Amino acid sequence: MAQGSVQVTHTSTSRWRRRTGEYASLAAALEAATDGDVLTVAPGTYRENLVLRRAVTLRGPEGSPGSVRIAPADGVPLTVRASATVRDMQVEGQDAAAPALLVEEGAPEIVGVRVVTRSAAGVEVRGGARPTVRQCTVDNPGGLGIAVLDGGGGVFEECEVVAAGQAGVAVRGGAHPRLERCRVHHTSGAGLSATGEHSGLEAVGCEVYEVKGSGVQITGRAAAHLTDCDVHRTTGDGITLDTDAVLTLADCRVHDVPENAIDLRSRSVLTLTRSTVRRFGRNGLSVWDPGTRVDANQTEIHDSTGDYPAVWVSDGATAVLDSCRVHDVPDALFVLDRGSRVDVVDSDLSQVRNTAVSVSDGATAQLDDCRIREAATGAWFRDHGSGGTLANCTVDTTQTGVIVTKGADPTIERCTVTSPAEAGFYVSAGGRGSFHGCRVADSGGFGFHVIDGCRTSLKKCRTERCSRGGYEFSEDGPLIEDCTSDESGGVRPGAAAAPQPAVQTATQTVGLLSAVPDQRPVAASQEPAQESRTSKRVLGELDALVGLESVKREVRALTDMIEVGRKRQEAGLKAASVRRHLVFTGSPGTGKTTVARLYGEILASLGVLGQGHLVEVSRVDLVGEHIGSTAIRTQEAFQRAHGGVLFIDEAYALSPEDSGRDFGREAIDTLVKLMEDHRDEVVVIVAGYTAEMERFLSTNPGVASRFSRTITFCDYQPEELLRIVEQQADEHEYRLADGTPEALLKYFTALPKGPAFGNGRTARQTFESMVERHAGRVAQLDALDTDALTLLYPEDLPELP
Repeated sequence: MAQGSVQVTHTSTSRWRRRTGEYASLAAALEAATDGDVLTVAPGTYRENLVLRRAVTLRGPEGSPGSVRIAPADGVPLTVRASATVRDMQVEGQDAAAPALLVEEGAPEIVGVRVVTRSAAGVEVRGGARPTVRQCTVDNPGGLGIAVLDGGGGVFEECEVVAAGQAGVAVRGGAHPRLERCRVHHTSGAGLSATGEHSGLEAVGCEVYEVKGSGVQITGRAAAHLTDCDVHRTTGDGITLDTDAVLTLADCRVHDVPENAIDLRSRSVLTLTRSTVRRFGRNGLSVWDPGTRVDANQTEIHDSTGDYPAVWVSDGATAVLDSCRVHDVPDALFVLDRGSRVDVVDSDLSQVRNTAVSVSDGATAQLDDCRIREAATGAWFRDHGSGGTLANCTVDTTQTGVIVTKGADPTIERCTVTSPAEAGFYVSAGGRGSFHGCRVADSGGFGFHVIDGCRTSLKKCRTERCSRGGYEFSEDGPLIEDCTSDESGGVRPGAAAAPQPAVQTATQTVGLLSAVPDQRPVAASQEPAQESRTSKRVLGELDALVGLESVKREVRALTDMIEVGRKRQEAGLKAASVRRHLVFTGSPGTGKTTVARLYGEILASLGVLGQGHLVEVSRVDLVGEHIGSTAIRTQEAFQRAHGGVLFIDEAYALSPEDSGRDFGREAIDTLVKLMEDHRDEVVVIVAGYTAEMERFLSTNPGVASRFSRTITFCDYQPEELLRIVEQQADEHEYRLADGTPEALLKYFTALPKGPAFGNGRTARQTFESMVERHAGRVAQLDALDTDALTLLYPEDLPELP
């Protein structure tokens, strides 16, 4: 029953027929109301489930917001199925399976309503409903803030989601709402989320902050358009796009984000216009996968708080920066992997601690009319297949202007390098490159320094006021045409004995990838070759292991696939692609390392791996203390495993839940790259506790995509632990006396299975303890026979912990 009365003003076309009535309950008033009636509700709490089926106005008293509470014990407190008006009321729900305010039909107006609830959703709009929601607040720590589903729409103006147990605003099922001047904060899911084909979201003048997760998440072919919006203070990425998502940001600000400011994957497309990205812990723009693309115009990216490149483009993605500014960052732009491309036009890259532009692993960068200043390295084309063009660019106040190494082959046209501390242009380690119409002035070292016999082409280049000389080449140097210098000696080819330049060491440790050593295997660092065994013999050893039946089936299935694939190839047929990298999950002591060693031997016996040896590492072996050292350690471990198996135990430690500025992510990034480049040379197995590994793989999709399958190692049962003790006893020439197997079964059944429990390791430790107690017992005997020296009795069992 209601605690107050409901006054209804009935209206009609004639003012003489207006009448007023009072009702004891809201349900009764709604039943008597007709279209156009105004229901003014007296203050009180109404434990009713209301359904508005007519175009009426339901309102609380003016000047008393929140004095009318719609608060039933369960179900949907307020359902709107007409173009009604709801004003100045508080809606409270308790049903975790239902929304608090449900709009199903019509174009109602909802004004000044406060939703305080623990429901599936605070406000839910579905179907053909198109409400106008103004100045409403939603407080729902139990579920979604606002959900617009199944083709729903409408406009939300000056609304606020003050708390949500899941996403603040969720759009799916082809829905398409518009948000104007709204605020969404303190959510436990994404601030704004849109997913599914034909789903869309438009936001103007909105703010998203204090979010546990991504501020904005667009996935699964959904689209969104944000104008003049702020996204900040998230625990995850500021904005996430995945799987053909489309997002346009105009005049927006993304800042104070501990992870990536904006992360795109899987053919997503982002358009940035007149927007700002600042104070981010990882990448400002992180762009992955073929078909993924960013178009940024008049956008500023600056003030990184981490140690990662401001713009990261990899795995075949594309980025275009037009009239943009990137400054005050560790590295400005990293583009890597064959098929990846970056086009930068009329943009500024400045105050860069390491490398302004880094191009590696077959990627391409095109810079036109750009300005690079105050960086350790202006542009670095790192390795074979990497290239692109720098045209009409200026590079000012760097350590080194442009570096070309390891077979990279860019074209540098009409570019000017001024005031480099070392060389203006530096080519080494088989780098190539064409330099046309370029100029170096006021260098602290050489203008052009080409060593190692690199076949570089220089045409119509000029140097001025270079401290160590305009040009320095090795004997078999570059091709030169119409180059000049203000030195009296002019161009000096043939200086083979020239001292090694300081630039090589000055830039060796800067940037995320710069310190990674040569990826070719070094025989001296590998494990010694093992005696080759047939796959049947190794599988026999696997079968002899106690338990692990499901593991044995998985390994045999993989082995059969690989062996049949090899035979198909020999027969001239196509072989199915088999990814050999694996995930091992389970408790300690369940045989993960042993199976990894045998798996390597099996692959070697099948000719898949050269040696099949096992290199076991953990976080401490891969993660360094500063940027760059982690990449070196990871590369070295990978190199030691060349031809065999790299086994990473407790791999989840590389990606702690509270990662902050942890360098484990650098190890993961390096590892993913190496796994792709050397997929036929090294097998990687990551292992750890089941729950932790599931979290690790879910938070690192780049890692998860590299592994073919997960193999779960179940805990040993007491009977299997007994068999391990029996094997140990037989191997060490002991026997179990009558009653000892039964005592061991009871012992292993009662043994606490806490975090310290080691499964097979515990069984072996139990056997060792029995041997020690046996020795202490028989040492007191004078006459010893074979039975006394070999039999283990129940009293030799250790005490339960």
